[in-house]
Amino acid sequence: MVTVPSSAGAGPISHAIFRVARLHRMLAGQLLRRVGLHPGQELVMMQLWELGPQRQADLVRLLDSDAATMTRTVRRLESAGFVRRRPSPTDKRATIIEPTPASQALRREVERVWDELETLTTDGLTDAEREAAAGVLERFEAGLARANARMRA
Repeated sequence: MVTVPSSAGAGPISHAIFRVARLHRMLAGQLLRRVGLHPGQELVMMQLWELGPQRQADLVRLLDSDAATMTRTVRRLESAGFVRRRPSPTDKRATIIEPTPASQALRREVERVWDELETLTTDGLTDAEREAAAGVLERFEAGLARANARMRA
């Protein structure tokens, strides 16, 4: 059991989420390095595999990213041969990002990594506990999204 510092005593759940998220991202990073990716790059690829070519601005919105981070991510994926960029035929200011045929082998590796990450994350939980945890996390996400929207308004 982790001792929550007294300064975080009013937020033990928030402290736990922070710790879990940090460890989860570290583990994801270790697993993704095996397939030549950094955390977050697989999320871009998942969107492209699922939705097909996308404007870079749409990827920013879909992944709640910022333009500079997305530009760096796309450049790295392009250098690795997993995506290509092309100008939009309808908007001279927009860039279309599309997965390359070479990325299809990566897709299988990313799916394998995510399966392993899920197994490691939920190790020791019953199916009912996994389902309950997913439900609670969805409620956390919904509440935080509402709070974020209110703060931006």
